[in-house]
Amino acid sequence: MAKQRSKRFPGGITTARNVVMPRTPVKRIRNFDPSAFLAQAGLGRTIVNLKEKQIVFSQGDPAEAVFYIQRGKVRVSVISSGGKEATIALLGEREFLGEECIASSQPLRMATATAITESTVLKIDRKEMVRALHEHHAISDIFVSYLLSRNLRVQEDLVDQLFNSSEKRLARVLLLLAQFGKDAMPETVIPKISQEVLAEMVGTTRARVNFFMNRFRKLGFIEYNGSIQVHPSLLSIILHD
Repeated sequence: MAKQRSKRFPGGITTARNVVMPRTPVKRIRNFDPSAFLAQAGLGRTIVNLKEKQIVFSQGDPAEAVFYIQRGKVRVSVISSGGKEATIALLGEREFLGEECIASSQPLRMATATAITESTVLKIDRKEMVRALHEHHAISDIFVSYLLSRNLRVQEDLVDQLFNSSEKRLARVLLLLAQFGKDAMPETVIPKISQEVLAEMVGTTRARVNFFMNRFRKLGFIEYNGSIQVHPSLLSIILHD
């Protein structure tokens, strides 16, 4: 019996005569723009325009999507079994909302999210968000960076509650709402927010908030007439021992 001769085929590997084993094509990864992903609607992504006081999701709802705030501010609050409500966060542009849905062990919303100004959010289905995080380092870097900064803020809030006075806690909340300390330029003017909400965030009474707000205004740290204009000089309250 004649011995088969090997032959090398273009685009393939060396094989027995008349048998071609082509190389497995390399999958090319397309360019991914995280800014476009978070700015545009697409597969598994929907842009939602919210009116003031419109609910994004409610405590106890199924946790099925992550939201990215493109414009406006959103209040996150919880309600106890006794019906007492507490504000745990006020989130603004370029921040995520409802990220707990990524954890499969958390199928329900732990809080209620409500727009406190006219806002625009990008709703990202959980499966699409998980896919993007697995396939694209750029979006996972943004998301992880946000989670770390959010975790740091929660720790700072705890320290604030344990060691600082109500006056300092209120000053810190106002500075955070005005974006002081972030990479972007401070907003200076905070949209209208009730003293009840500020009291919930500070952990004090509305009467105390009203007292300190009037004091800040007399000292020239803020201008307060419905909306609140925060001046950098308010930092002196926090820095003063």
